[in-house]
Amino acid sequence: MVNKIGGLLKQVTLRATKIPGEIKDSFEESRMRGGQGLRLPEMLKLFVKVISSIKRAYICIDAVDELLAYGRSEFLRALRQIVQEAPNTRLFLTGRTYIRGELEQNLTKWVPSIHIVADPGDIARYLSQKMDEDGDRDPGLMTENLKNDIAKNILEKASGM
Repeated sequence: MVNKIGGLLKQVTLRATKIPGEIKDSFEESRMRGGQGLRLPEMLKLFVKVISSIKRAYICIDAVDELLAYGRSEFLRALRQIVQEAPNTRLFLTGRTYIRGELEQNLTKWVPSIHIVADPGDIARYLSQKMDEDGDRDPGLMTENLKNDIAKNILEKASGM
């Protein structure tokens, strides 16, 4: 968890013209203690301090469902803390529908949310168009059965099955 928040902190500080002294001091102190690294509360405090100085910060996390289950709730609570302590921060999270309950439990009670779900019709039309384009390049490339199997499998995956 500390590594994920640390990764976010690194991304933000790399964009800064000057690394804040508090960050340098915290990491230097950590090194003096034998290189144990910062703990989650310390890392969150530093991250909030840095992004609070930005007019608007966006945190985009793709495939939240792919985080290990035992650490996912802790990570979502850390994101909630960030948004609560730095109200200039906006979250954009993607994930399969099966984690919606976990997102609601850890975030949406405290953070406004909009759930966006892919429209199966849009996906089917897009797939059909792309497969037709491939067929135009090489007419013998795909049979109708193969096209149908591809569309069926992708639509099932997109719906979280």
